Amino acid sequence: MICFRSFLMLGAVAGLAACQPAIPDSNPGEFVDPGRGVGFDNPNTLAAREARDAQLTGPAVQAAPPVGAQTLPPASAGQASGAPVRPTAGQTPRAVSNPASLDAELAQIAANNDAAAAQANSGRSVVNASPSNAAPVILNNPGISDENSFDAVASRESIESDAARLEANRQQYQVVQPTALPSRTGGAQPNVVQYALQTRHPKGTQVHRRFSVGSAARFERNCAAYNSADEAQIDFLARGGPERDRQGLDPDGDGYACAWDPAPFRRAAGN
Repeated sequence: MICFRSFLMLGAVAGLAACQPAIPDSNPGEFVDPGRGVGFDNPNTLAAREARDAQLTGPAVQAAPPVGAQTLPPASAGQASGAPVRPTAGQTPRAVSNPASLDAELAQIAANNDAAAAQANSGRSVVNASPSNAAPVILNNPGISDENSFDAVASRESIESDAARLEANRQQYQVVQPTALPSRTGGAQPNVVQYALQTRHPKGTQVHRRFSVGSAARFERNCAAYNSADEAQIDFLARGGPERDRQGLDPDGDGYACAWDPAPFRRAAGN
């Protein structure tokens, strides 16, 4: 029995060993790092990796060209001694290297600017802004009124001229007498204000006889066709009201159609 168990264990160990992948052999002369795998530190592998990195990153930055020697102009006596060079009279601070050419260029620019300003100018001399300068006098401009200037008005007006102007205005004054208001044309519709003031009974008091057959439904349907109670009352009076009510606008017989109320007109007339 013990021998049979030993035989089974040896068979199992042999099977596990057969399932493990085989480790590839390295080429002759190739360094194999057991911790990193095959191919590291191989000159061929490193060259291929550097070529791939160069393709990914692009060409290397070129070195700067060498700076050539330049001969400086000879220094003057002041520059040779180390003393600062100051511009002479008529020269700008930038004219230390070549004063003659720079001053000539600046003079030409100034001449061009003066010529352009003389072309654009009206011929008068330029007045610089200063509190000591007097205000310019505006001549030949009748569009600007000088009524706010006391000196200007006093020079041409007097008490006598004012009195003469007032008298001339009085002679031109005309009194227009009032006339009667014109009558309104084209409107023959009833006047609800006049109707409200002519009647005396309050809303809801039956004055006229009405037939109540289907009056509620007819009243609501026909009154809904008007935009306001005043409009319904005008049409009610125009169709023969308050004596006749063919559309059923006044089912209670008070003479007021579609809940129209004469009380606001009466209160306004009383005030």
